Amino acid sequence: MALNDVALCSRALIRIGAQPITSFDDGTAESEIAGALFSSTRDALLSAYAWSFSSGQVVLNQLAIPPVADYQNAYELPSDFLRAISAGSGGKGRGLNFRIARSALHTDASDVVLSYIFRPAEEEFPPYFDAALISRLTAEFTIPITESTTRAEAMFRLAEQEYAKARQIDAQQDTPGKIERFTLIDVR
Repeated sequence: MALNDVALCSRALIRIGAQPITSFDDGTAESEIAGALFSSTRDALLSAYAWSFSSGQVVLNQLAIPPVADYQNAYELPSDFLRAISAGSGGKGRGLNFRIARSALHTDASDVVLSYIFRPAEEEFPPYFDAALISRLTAEFTIPITESTTRAEAMFRLAEQEYAKARQIDAQQDTPGKIERFTLIDVR
């Protein structure tokens, strides 16, 4: 069952004994807190790890104005961009030297393929990420709702455990990376 942003926040609120919300604008303290904390918490959790469901590649469009120094070309980042993983050219997703500055990717390459973390719709989150996000939201909501730092510390510990479990599940959905070039092997 795919959950939207309000459903995710409602489940987190229920876990701390608060009333669920029907929207971020329903006028309750819970909806105000959820509305203020949801987006930043979601984006922080998405960017913290290269989740398989939020990793993608895209060919970037070059900007007309080049960088002031260090690199020759600037490229526009996608609108759903959260974090860069790597950049490449010539059909490869890695191998370029680059820098992200002022919402643009700077590099010397004439074409760029960016491997990055993007922000998918909440309904596209897999169940293991929903569980990690709900746990993190529960921890974030605990102090403003219950005013209990002890309870918040316990919730943050549970959220870290749920995050580790979600990472482990997600990591099993990909072929392990191999060492393509290693200088000690080249010497032999």
